[in-house]
This record gives sequence, C-alpha cells and structure tokens, in this order.
Amino acid sequence: MTKPIYVLNGPNLNLLGSREPQVYGSETLEDVRARCERKAAKLGFAIDFRQSNHEGELVAWIQEAKEKATGLIVNAGAFTHSSIAMLDALLASELPCVEVHLSNIFRRESFRHNSYISKGAKGVICGFGPLGYELAIEALAASLEPKKAL
Repeated sequence: MTKPIYVLNGPNLNLLGSREPQVYGSETLEDVRARCERKAAKLGFAIDFRQSNHEGELVAWIQEAKEKATGLIVNAGAFTHSSIAMLDALLASELPCVEVHLSNIFRRESFRHNSYISKGAKGVICGFGPLGYELAIEALAASLEPKKAL
C-alpha cells in the first residue's frame, strides 16, 4: 500500500470558518479535511491530515513524514513567513511538497509576500480557498504517479 500524503496545517487554521471569513471563507478545517480525503481517494492515495499551532510539532511531523509519507502538502499559516526550521525540515525530508495558502498572499500585506518554506516546495498554490488543497493533491499525485493524476 502507498504511504499517505501528509497534509500539515499551521497556526490558526483550526479557526477556519469563524476567523476572518471574508479572507479565508466559511468552510471549517474539518470541511477541508473531507475535501482532501475525497480527492485523494479518487486518485488512489490516503491522507494523514494534521493541524498544530506549535512550530516544533510541525517540524517533528515533517521529520516523521520522511519515513512514513509519500509526499507533503503544507499550509504553514504565519510560520510561512518566519520558519527557517520548517524549511530545514522540508529540505531534509527530501519529499515532494506543495505549499498551499487559502488566500492570495501576494494581494495581502507585504510581510506575507515572503515565504521561507517555498524553497522546500515543488510548487505553491495560493488564492483559491479550500480548492487549493485539492489542486495540491492533484499536483502531488501527478508528480508521484503521472498516470493517476486528474
């Protein structure tokens, strides 16, 4: 059986649905999880979906993924703009990774335009809300097993 795709979510994403719905939409993190599981199942993959408000825990999960996952999808939230530790873990994992953001970070405050973790990602999807996670799963699946994509 194929190892799962880890979908890791950073700080404040547990507040989806109630936090700034004009920016992040009305779907909850549980809704996003369900979307991911449906999309991955259609492509023959399992999902291991997690969220933490703690940088160290996210780093530990990325390190764990090196042995237990086939790839990573990471929405690091605010850690995107500050976490060299997450970048180092992504690079050390040597796994294909897609960085996801619900909002278009380039249409927001200038401090959000810089991503430390992008160097550890195969690609970045931003601005499409929860659909971005599904697009990330498709992209990751295509890079892992081209015949399974789309």
